[in-house]
Amino acid sequence: AGGSYYMISRSLGPEFGGAVGLCFYLGTTFAGAMYILGTIEILLKYISPSAAIFKAEEVSDEPAAMLNNMRVYGTCIIILMAIVVFVGVKYVNKLALVFLACVILSIIAIYAGVIKTAFDPPDFPICLLGNRTLSKNNFDVCAKFIESNNETKTTRLWRLFCDSSLLNATCDDYFVLNNVTEIQGIPGVTSGVLIDNLWSAYSEMGSIVEKKGQPSVAGTEDAKVLGLPYVFTDIMTYFTMLVGIYFPSVTGIMAGSNRSGDLKDAQKSIPTGTILAIATTSFIYLSCIVLFGACIEGVILRDKFGEAVNGNLVVGTLAWPSPWVIVIGSFFSTCGAGLQSLTGAPRLLQAIARDGIVPFIQVFGHGKANGEPTWALLLTAGICEIGILIASLDSVAPILSMFFLMCYMFVNLACAVQTLLRTPNWRPRFKYYHWTLSFLGMSLCLALMFICSWYYALVAMLIAGCIYKYIEYRGAEKEWGDGIRGLSLNAARYALLRVEDGPPHTKNWRPQVLVLLNLDSEQLVKHPRLLSFTSQLKAGKGLTIVGSVLQGIYLDKCVETQKAEENVKALMGIEKTKGFCQIVVSPSCRDGISHLIQSAGLGGMKHNTVLMAWPQSWKQTENYFSWKNFVDTVRETTAAQQALLVAKNIDLFPTNQERFTDGNIDVWWIVHDGGMLMLLPFLLRQHKVWRKCKMRIFTVAQMDDNSIQMKKDLQMFLYHLRLNAEVEVVEMFENDISAFTYEKTLVMEQRSQMLKQMQLSKNEREREIQSITDESRGSIRRKSYSSPQSIGQDVQALLPNDYAEDEAQLIHDRNTASHSAPAVKANVAAAAPEKVQMTWTKEKFVAEKHKNKETNLSGYKDIFNMKPEWGNLNQSNVRRMHTAVKLNGVVLNKSQHAQLVLLNMPGPPKNRKGDENYMEFLEVLTEGLDRVLLVRGSGREVITIYS
Repeated sequence: AGGSYYMISRSLGPEFGGAVGLCFYLGTTFAGAMYILGTIEILLKYISPSAAIFKAEEVSDEPAAMLNNMRVYGTCIIILMAIVVFVGVKYVNKLALVFLACVILSIIAIYAGVIKTAFDPPDFPICLLGNRTLSKNNFDVCAKFIESNNETKTTRLWRLFCDSSLLNATCDDYFVLNNVTEIQGIPGVTSGVLIDNLWSAYSEMGSIVEKKGQPSVAGTEDAKVLGLPYVFTDIMTYFTMLVGIYFPSVTGIMAGSNRSGDLKDAQKSIPTGTILAIATTSFIYLSCIVLFGACIEGVILRDKFGEAVNGNLVVGTLAWPSPWVIVIGSFFSTCGAGLQSLTGAPRLLQAIARDGIVPFIQVFGHGKANGEPTWALLLTAGICEIGILIASLDSVAPILSMFFLMCYMFVNLACAVQTLLRTPNWRPRFKYYHWTLSFLGMSLCLALMFICSWYYALVAMLIAGCIYKYIEYRGAEKEWGDGIRGLSLNAARYALLRVEDGPPHTKNWRPQVLVLLNLDSEQLVKHPRLLSFTSQLKAGKGLTIVGSVLQGIYLDKCVETQKAEENVKALMGIEKTKGFCQIVVSPSCRDGISHLIQSAGLGGMKHNTVLMAWPQSWKQTENYFSWKNFVDTVRETTAAQQALLVAKNIDLFPTNQERFTDGNIDVWWIVHDGGMLMLLPFLLRQHKVWRKCKMRIFTVAQMDDNSIQMKKDLQMFLYHLRLNAEVEVVEMFENDISAFTYEKTLVMEQRSQMLKQMQLSKNEREREIQSITDESRGSIRRKSYSSPQSIGQDVQALLPNDYAEDEAQLIHDRNTASHSAPAVKANVAAAAPEKVQMTWTKEKFVAEKHKNKETNLSGYKDIFNMKPEWGNLNQSNVRRMHTAVKLNGVVLNKSQHAQLVLLNMPGPPKNRKGDENYMEFLEVLTEGLDRVLLVRGSGREVITIYS
């Protein structure tokens, strides 16, 4: 059931189906009101004018009286029709046969009348003054004067054009110069009038209807024509407007498919019936248009209200044997169309309601035991009644055409989409079908909408758009295997294949997050705030994969896996986390997490950042594995070259509903990790929760560093990055921080050098090049710079040789790309150069060569510190704990009341015996802080000064 709605919704999805279906329903319902008003107009104008309840005392009151009569009679007829439809569709079908017989008779009568005009045209005179058509409402004789008893008398027509009835009266100039003639309005099919009517004769509003080829003498002065008994056009006519007026007469061709639920064999009946409906309708309309043009004078065809023929029905006069055949046929035709609308529309509404895609209309899905839509019929009758109370549907009619056209357009679109997607289930039985036909039909419908009335087309699309968004927002999720879903899958596949399976450019880098959740024994999420934090960090952008591991064998855990997935997806919906859920079953949690880190994502859409919660109860003996798994996860993200975010005290993090009105996000920048620490606060502050927080950056300097210069350089760096943040340099003794990291740690002097190198001016942003940076494990190698002559060489020639090893490069921190040796000595041979994306210019390169040549760099001490083994409880380890305590004291002093603290996360030890000491180190480092985010960069640059 549902006809066109069913076709569209199952092909293009519930949103399109519901939007177009409801618009089509409204169109059909208001069309029913229009047909009923047509019925009453025929009744009161041509069948029984005396039946009018409201009589007009003056001519000017006639339209208002007519509208009131229509309201009264229309309400009565709609009640009658609703009762007939309520009693049962079989009675409608029986009545439809009677109505159809009357309509066929009247059509036959028109063709018979046309044949009769060939040898005996009817007497149907019209009066012309020169070539202008005269309205017969105010005169009877078509002459200026008449002879009566050998006396010449002026007629009523004379008195309409002259100031008195005397022969010497002053008359209208055009009236004096032109003769009054009477011609036959229906000269007949053999008269050759078709040649005159063949070409268009569009006119401006208020212009006089004139006959081409009739002799006429223009007046000497342009006298006023208003008030004279001419026939005027009441609207401006042009092709597209006439299309808009005519189109509603061809909208009934889908009446059969609207009642698809009642058909015995819909597959057979709908195509046959619809094609025959189009064929017969087109033949009758087109043949009638040609035959009317061959039989009837053009001035009558353009006389909208029949003023030239006293308001007589022209087609009635043409028909044989009697005008009553046409009157009765028109009456029953409009009655039948009204009944069809009242039958089809409720079934359409019932089908939409039963699908449950629009919650508030579900009540209209109910009906009688035999499926008759009682409630839907009541609503349809009510909407029809509104149309009848408006009475003048001229203002409503154009939008109905838009609704119908929109419906036909989407039926065509549905067919074209199914064919182009090559959906396996799309097997049309009609052998002459081709998708280009559907596409052409869709294009014609769209063009016709804007041709008829562009503003009504926009209104109709706006209404449909609102319904679409409402269904998308409130409607039930339906999986109907629709084409739009197929289209989305095709587009997703195409996009995934287009996304290169390599690292994105620094400008495009954003955290694509894999969130590792812990589930309890009931498969419920232990830390829901982790998802809140994810949605705050991501704001719906980029990729989010929410993963979790169930311990066991997949065959035994199928049900639990489904339950866990449902719970996680439900929580993702509540927290507005847009992404994908992936539950892995593995014999051990350690392996499961490893599998997720390795295999989550698809093609270019893979995660580059792992977010997890700090294991709060790691010190408890029963949770021995929790911290072991944690440290191994840190190692694996490093091996996979992925960034790691660890949220400590995650349950204290804000929900999406909270709003911080003030406070700071503090960044402790101890190691340069590719800019991750800078980027995260910026992304967080895009969300409403963190928007009003200020960003502060703290960096640690040694006592012999130039702290003031450091601060200036860092401020300049942030200025070029277009980040607003307060900068503070905290001074500590070298031996307090020397043991902070296992890998390359930038001493402040070297970081200062890097910051200076990043200060590119605006005019240097003309060109970006890919450069190869030297990834050094022991130290950045230094070599003597090439001679000044080599500076002028082409930059491309310089890059592979000199630039790869020059100090003028941006130091690229790999953050433990590999752990090949427990202790790293200075000036160890470099690892194989790795290609990364940097942003540089030739001018900058040349300038750096000059500058560095003048600077004595040989005095720099080694910038990487050896990492003592965590496992041995020796003096080095005590010093490491001393570092954590000292640094924690400094952080607490500055950031105890910050809303969030971001810290560099040092890497885990090579020797696994030291894992517990490593955990203790991190615990001491972050002690006393409410919300901490430990950040471990992936080793690549993730932030750039280029926009």
